Amino acid sequence: MPTIKSYGVNTRNYIRWDAQAVEKVPPNENEDIQAVADMINTIQKTHYNTTRHMYSGTHPRTQGLVKGKLIVGDLPPHLAQTELFSKPGEFPIAMRYSTETADPGIDDRIPQPRGLGMKVFNVQGEMFDSGKDFPTQDIEFNSTPAIELADAKTTKEIFQIRLKYGGDKKELYKQLEARDDTDLQKARDEVRNTHLESIRQYSQTAYRFVDYVVKYSLVPSSETQKKLYEEQVNPEIHTNHVLSDWLKEFFSKNDAEYLFQVPICENLEDQPVEYAGKEWDAEKYPWQTVAKVVIPKQDSMIPARKTFWEDHIRLDPWHGLKSFQPLESTNRLRRGVYLASIALRHKMNGRKEINVTSIDQIPDGGDVEA
Repeated sequence: MPTIKSYGVNTRNYIRWDAQAVEKVPPNENEDIQAVADMINTIQKTHYNTTRHMYSGTHPRTQGLVKGKLIVGDLPPHLAQTELFSKPGEFPIAMRYSTETADPGIDDRIPQPRGLGMKVFNVQGEMFDSGKDFPTQDIEFNSTPAIELADAKTTKEIFQIRLKYGGDKKELYKQLEARDDTDLQKARDEVRNTHLESIRQYSQTAYRFVDYVVKYSLVPSSETQKKLYEEQVNPEIHTNHVLSDWLKEFFSKNDAEYLFQVPICENLEDQPVEYAGKEWDAEKYPWQTVAKVVIPKQDSMIPARKTFWEDHIRLDPWHGLKSFQPLESTNRLRRGVYLASIALRHKMNGRKEINVTSIDQIPDGGDVEA
């Protein structure tokens, strides 16, 4: 298998992103992706019939929106990859905290994966067509290191089960327990329900890193954030919006800091790319820091900012640098599904997509134009 000799923690052999074995598109994947897009639209319509507002098909519940910066230092050659990390610098960022499940009204007291979306501004480089006129890089995170929607085929199967049995948890679990990946499928309901500022966030899927392949993670690094990990949600005493309340209280008094880290792919059996349901072993393939994220004190739930993001913004990992290309089946699925989701959302809400080119376009207060 083609490799590149490089120097990380030790001398290591990293796999090239374009090696033949990295991506293997299975037959009928496009049909699976279209089936998932149709089911996502069905889920959106179901919630629209209740709320009379169209939300995104995933991560519809906004927990908070903040602004800050991504800070890149002087990195060794094997980490100084993509236009984001190739040289020291700072980039303005906007980040949205969310809950993954498709229900926009889900109770914060129910354990579920939590998401974080980051839009990085002033990024220069060769972009994919959908973002070629906009100097931004979209980056997605999730609070679980592996995703149960591990490829397009699995995603289609799971969404079929959820649509049919989503209202009957006993029958839903019966269907999931009949699967070989039952532990992975049920893990989303067993996550630790704690303060959003204490949660480590993961890419779950793999990405090109110029010559290499990486996943990435955002690690809370301030002592204040680390201590909050012990603060778990208690359904008996907390409200159904406790996570947003905790986030707002935190940012009213504290800055937040994160380390942006990557492990680099060396072994496709241990670190599969096409299947996103397996966590890469951090003991064998260490996380290496490529940047720091700093979020200053601020109001994390400005109504105008929330409305603007939910009504006009699309966060999509295919909106960005070719040198940071999303890899594998789940990311290929996202390319089609996200477009279908946002097209229906904008149509039903009578809104248009706004491709922001400056962080100043994201409101800090005041009114939002339709």
